[in-house]
This record gives sequence, structure tokens and C-alpha cells, in this order.
Amino acid sequence: MKTLKLMMLAVLAVMVVTSCSQKSQKSEKASKVLVLYYSQTSNTKVLAQEIAKRLNADIEEITLEEPYDTAFQATIDRCKADREKGILPEIKPLKANVADYEWIFIGYPIWFGTYAPPIASLLEKVDLSGKWVVPFCTFGSGGLESSMKDLAEKQPNAKVFPGYGVRAARMDAMPKELEQFLKRNSALMAVLDTTNVAVNEQADSPFVPADFPEQHPVSADEAAIFDAAVNGYPMLNAKAKSVASRTALDGIEYEFTAMDMPREKKPDMPPASEIKVYVLVEKDKAPVFIRVVR
Repeated sequence: MKTLKLMMLAVLAVMVVTSCSQKSQKSEKASKVLVLYYSQTSNTKVLAQEIAKRLNADIEEITLEEPYDTAFQATIDRCKADREKGILPEIKPLKANVADYEWIFIGYPIWFGTYAPPIASLLEKVDLSGKWVVPFCTFGSGGLESSMKDLAEKQPNAKVFPGYGVRAARMDAMPKELEQFLKRNSALMAVLDTTNVAVNEQADSPFVPADFPEQHPVSADEAAIFDAAVNGYPMLNAKAKSVASRTALDGIEYEFTAMDMPREKKPDMPPASEIKVYVLVEKDKAPVFIRVVR
């Protein structure tokens, strides 16, 4: 009996050690995900916090030595002046050591068609070679694709993962879209599995949309959907030419090819150009454009 008790105590001790070891390993893996972000109006901050919560990741805000003015036009004017002079804003040193992380999520608002200048400053200071880098952004109309391209060119040795972006006008849709984005990417699911996030609580399969079919000339009804989605947005003066559609998670998504016309008759305005405009029509809701790809 004494021998049996000793054996049971020995097994219990092994189980405790194993459990602690597993928890330690899990915690160690969880610490390998870092969310870095710059936010001007809090939209990107909200998105960054949602990502960090879902991945149980470390998170840090990028801040400026000389913050931008809170007024929109003052910020734009300063950015334009800095761009003309080739100046980047000085950011405060990071507290996190980027070298300690395997996955780096980098978040930003889209300004002038790409990531905001504080991110350009960050990319000048850090080496992301060999890291998995996941861009995420908020925008008025679009810019995820162009910012990803710029990021990959700036950090050619990083492994830039296809990112996620959301219009500032659609922040209420972000949690559901982000959940689907994470679930659709097996590599990111692996990150989820190595954190303290209870993935099995939402074990349902992600929705994977089909590819868009070949486009066809827009009908009158489709043109009306396009106009309803873009009317009222001051940065778009576009006319739909052709379209394709597919089933979305909660409705129908349209891929329009459109001509983006100059908004004003000024010599310095860019010429008309062809763009892609993605529009979502959910049940009992008005059409809304998701993003623009220029």
C-alpha cells in the first residue's frame, strides 16, 4: 500500500510538472505575437486592440515626439509640407524588442494612398527580416493593397502576409470581418492555437467566398447599386463600367470596374483612371462600398 501511494504521488508530481511545462510553453509562444500600431482618430487603435485580444498578443502604440495636430486639415498640411521636404516624423523608442517576436502585426490609417508617415519612420528603424508581418489598416476608401506593396518593398526580407483593412465608416462590421479573416488563414489559426485563446469555442468553419466570375457591362439596376454605394462620399467621382458579383457572408458582394473622374477642374488634379470598387449589399440594408483599389 505504501509503495502504491508513493507511485501515485510520483505520477501526480509528473502531471503537475508536465502541466506547468505546457502552460509555460503556451505562454512563451503567446508572447511571440506583437501588435504595433499608429492611430490618429482611434479607429486603428480599436482594430489593434481587437487583434491583440483575439491573439492574446502583446500590443504597443507608436507615438510621435511631436504629435500631429488633432485638427484634420492641420495634420494634412503638415504631412504635405514634410513630404515635400523629405522629412519623416520622429517616433518615440519602442518599449518592445521586435527581435523577440515571430509575428508582427503592423496597423495604421491610410494617408495619401499608403501607410501613415509614422509607420514609414518605424520601418526605417526596425529590421523585420525573417518575421511574419501582417498589415492591418483603416481607411476612408482604400489603400490596403498599395500599403502592403510599399511595406514589402521597404522590408524586402520580411514575410509580408496578406492583411486586413476596413473603412472607418464600417467599424461596426470589423469584429465579424476580422474573425473571418483570422479563420480563413491557416497560418494565423496556428498562431491562435499557440495562444491562450479558446479557439474551440468558435470551431465553426470560416466562410470562404468564391472567386469573382468574369465581369459584364453594368445593367441599369447594377449601376443604381453602385451609385447608391458611392454617392455622398467626397473622394469618389466615379461611373461604373462593368461588374461581377458573388455570394458574401451576409449578402452579395459586387466588384465594379469604374472610371474615377477628377473631382475638380484644376490643372494639378490627376487624370481620369480605372479603379475597382467593391460594394456589399446585405439583406434589408442599403448598398455600401467596402474598399477601392486604385
